[in-house]
Amino acid sequence: MTVGPVEIFVIAFDDPEFHGEIRAELERLKEGDIIRLVDLLAVRKTEEGVIEAIQRSDLGADEALAFGAAVGALIGFGAAGEDGMELGAVWGLREMADGHVFDDEDKWRVADAIEPGQGAIVALVEHRWAIPVREAVRRSGGRAVAGRWIAEAGLVRLGESSTRIALELDNL
Repeated sequence: MTVGPVEIFVIAFDDPEFHGEIRAELERLKEGDIIRLVDLLAVRKTEEGVIEAIQRSDLGADEALAFGAAVGALIGFGAAGEDGMELGAVWGLREMADGHVFDDEDKWRVADAIEPGQGAIVALVEHRWAIPVREAVRRSGGRAVAGRWIAEAGLVRLGESSTRIALELDNL
């Protein structure tokens, strides 16, 4: 199974009244084969402290097992070389047996981290758009040596530090 880059993110909501807008956008991206939702766990804590949770994945049962085996093999290879690949693949199969990465323990961790009336989403997304780009780079003899997503807050910090440096240079 070919797996694209995988990203995990957590989003907090002070007022977790969802109206389907996030789901519609994820569906649009899935239909365009831009992303694939590997697993999503949404947790809401009512004002009374009752925990509500839903889980969703774009993976069918066979896809979940194949994804788990592929990712597990890569983790195993990184941990122990070729010997670790097989053990990692078996581990990945077991972890994805129920079709989800996140389990009940994760649900309770998220619930403990939010206040009554709040909610959070934890999502694992595969970036499908990157697969053909990665393959083209490989065919051209290239290889990734570094990469990192930069979130909005990181760009703001970059701008702030650039401004400070520019001001310090002006004052020299």
